Amino acid sequence: MELTPYVEALRGSLAAAGQAAADDVRAAADRLSYAVEPSLRLTLLEALGDAAAEVTNQLDGVVVEVRLRGGDPELVATEAAIPPQPPTPPAPPTPPVPPSPPEADEGTSRVSLRLPETLKVRVEEAAAAEGMSVNAWLIRAVLLTFEPERSSGVRINIGRNISGWVR
Repeated sequence: MELTPYVEALRGSLAAAGQAAADDVRAAADRLSYAVEPSLRLTLLEALGDAAAEVTNQLDGVVVEVRLRGGDPELVATEAAIPPQPPTPPAPPTPPVPPSPPEADEGTSRVSLRLPETLKVRVEEAAAAEGMSVNAWLIRAVLLTFEPERSSGVRINIGRNISGWVR
């Protein structure tokens, strides 16, 4: 698209406006028309860019761009790239089979377990990944050692809550 006809039209308008004035005003209008040419070209490019963006918003699957070739703008319409579809999330795992409940008169015992820090971190990560407390995860690990026929997805539900603080 050639911008020169638009620039020439502005120069003609300024010259026509200056015809009614004195010679010095006509000369100033002529000089002014050459001085505003770079600003006018930039303003026309901005208007073309805004028009291209507006057309792009109104058309589905088409992108309109303004490209400069040799100083002259071109409006180019291309097909819009289809954004990649996110992968389908995997199906949720089947709920684990709960272990048989403890005997009604069976109590609980407290055990202190010392783990190397790296192993403790791995246990905490594994428990968190399965949505379990570290205590429940460790109980399940011990149960599976003694009862290997149980599914590895066994979830332990202690049946009472313990609260407190930990350093």
